[in-house]
Amino acid sequence: MKEKEEKVDEELKNSSSNDSTRTKTHGEILKEQIVEGCKTYDRSKRSILLSSFTAGLEIGFSFLMLCSLFGFLEGKVAEESIFKLMALVYPIGFILVVLGQSILFTEQTSLLALPVLNNKRSILSLFGIWGIVILGNVIGGILIALTLSWVGPNLGLFDAEIIAKIGKHYVDYSLPTILVSAILAGWLMGLLSWLVTSSKETTSEIFIIYIITAVMGFTGLHHSIIGQIEIFAGMLVSPEIDFVVYLKTLFTALAGNALGATIFVALLKYRAFIFNVKMP
Repeated sequence: MKEKEEKVDEELKNSSSNDSTRTKTHGEILKEQIVEGCKTYDRSKRSILLSSFTAGLEIGFSFLMLCSLFGFLEGKVAEESIFKLMALVYPIGFILVVLGQSILFTEQTSLLALPVLNNKRSILSLFGIWGIVILGNVIGGILIALTLSWVGPNLGLFDAEIIAKIGKHYVDYSLPTILVSAILAGWLMGLLSWLVTSSKETTSEIFIIYIITAVMGFTGLHHSIIGQIEIFAGMLVSPEIDFVVYLKTLFTALAGNALGATIFVALLKYRAFIFNVKMP
């Protein structure tokens, strides 16, 4: 077992290349992800909490754009079409978060799991850092939800009824449906992290972020962090969304996102590399 780990580390070390013009290999991407994940583990807890709090705030700009677009198109376009068109602005907050290097739970889930799979960090430290990131994301999201729920109607961008419609649209499913939907969203977010690492310039990073999150927006897959902003804001203005519904939906979406990113990206990508390592 130890020999296998040493061989894997050696293969990862040899994955580096000085050729900046060619496409990165599987090993190079994996190595960068593990190194980046370890750097996050080595940050202070206060730094992680503040960065994740910032991400919770920044992702709220997607919510602002969703509500504003809905308010602009309401009465001009069928409501079903509006929910599909919202995919055009859904990526805004994600672009701000990822390029701004803030720590978003779903974007960091697979990244933080890889050092555990590589035996560089423990499973307990993974759960600990996930807890800090989720706490920061949720607190930031609640604050921006409170802010936008007040300022949006006062600016005439949208009203409380629109906030309620978006919130109800997110929670209006059974918990098993939300779980599977969140697994797919977590899978996509893990791939986003992987593909951003594989890219070589900012333009391609923006394109990757936009395409993947637009798919999530168009299909209505459940992303826990922006979703909790939608639910919390809806809870503020609608009696149909109570605190129990908020908590059930949030925890189900968090679990699904974690499973999707960890299993379908971190574990499968890592095992694919391991299976290709030949022992002497």
